[in-house]
Amino acid sequence: MNLEALIQLVIAVLFGAVIGLEREFKGKEAGLQTYSLVSLGSCLLVMIGISILDIFSFTPSVSFDPLRLILAVATGIGFIGGGVIIHKEAKVEGITTAAGLWAAAAIGVAVGVKLYFIAFTALILSTVILIGFGELEKHIFNNRK
Repeated sequence: MNLEALIQLVIAVLFGAVIGLEREFKGKEAGLQTYSLVSLGSCLLVMIGISILDIFSFTPSVSFDPLRLILAVATGIGFIGGGVIIHKEAKVEGITTAAGLWAAAAIGVAVGVKLYFIAFTALILSTVILIGFGELEKHIFNNRK
């Protein structure tokens, strides 16, 4: 059990780091460390929740809904995401960073519940969106902004 938990935490950090690395290359404030920590923290909270559920599942006086933990992660990330969005003059910046943090948290949650294929697929899609769609926006839509 301890080795599996260690592997889950490392996977969450690495998956978060992949997204964060892309943000570092683009010079964004939230980068490698932030994305890794968000994914790690989300994974850890879910793992703790599952462990609590396992420990107290046979105790009739204790009720626990693991979905509330995922809601708490989403709420916390909303708070962090709100902090990275900046309004400058007539522009709003940081929305992609906030969305990326939200995706990194969801990836961490997926790893925390051992949905590795879903987490990996979301990582690939997030990276494609941030790199590929970013280039597409820059070359096609840059003149409009």
